[in-house]
Amino acid sequence: MPNQKILYVTTEMFPYQEDSNMATMVSKMALKMHQEGNDVRVFMPRFGQISERKFQLHEVIRLSGMNIIINDLDQPLIIKVASLPGERLQVYFIDNEEYFKRKQFYIDETGAAFPDNDERAIFFARGVIETIKKLNWVPDVIHLNGWMASFIPVYLKSFYKNDSYFNDTKLVLSVYNEENLPLSESVEEKMKFDNITGLSAFKNPNFHNFVIESMNLVDVVVKGDEFLQDDLEAGFEKSTSTKSEYLDPEAILNLY
Repeated sequence: MPNQKILYVTTEMFPYQEDSNMATMVSKMALKMHQEGNDVRVFMPRFGQISERKFQLHEVIRLSGMNIIINDLDQPLIIKVASLPGERLQVYFIDNEEYFKRKQFYIDETGAAFPDNDERAIFFARGVIETIKKLNWVPDVIHLNGWMASFIPVYLKSFYKNDSYFNDTKLVLSVYNEENLPLSESVEEKMKFDNITGLSAFKNPNFHNFVIESMNLVDVVVKGDEFLQDDLEAGFEKSTSTKSEYLDPEAILNLY
């Protein structure tokens, strides 16, 4: 159905990341919907591996300048934008010197998970929500991809629950076989600062458990990979949301 406002939130997208199913799927979905006459935008983290020069990123001054408070500390929110190469499709990048400048995604040189991955996810989720509001652009559909994006429904259903801005927005979550890394035990304390309590994921905080948490907070859950890892499969089966087995990118669009 054309003339919809569709927001893709993702941690990976081709060509900014290559050789991953998620990156390919998001790129294909966003392009397909864009070419069919919808108003499509993509939000993702500006990880350090993404070359600003190669992809012609530039800061959006009117959107930057906000601060996101994480665990009682102000963190400046920087918004950069680029057009997908060869297309008039805008990709917005959530940036912050402390959280996203590093060259690795989620682990350091020794293979250990970054201790602030939880804060990075909180910052990303809130940064996306606040930037969309500042754009004064109300999406009909938000399609979430990647473990960081799974923090968005958690925040929309709690911290922003009395905010009517997204009341009519449909939430779709694609679940992928991402690496499952632990998150800091202090994530509960940090999210409690935002009045978020009682999450099942707090009992054993890791990437997958926040994805599983969000499966029950969206309208539709889709398998982004044909076969999911055991814990994700179990979470998918138990989810009370509308569910869809793996679909190719064009078929997924029928869910909107």
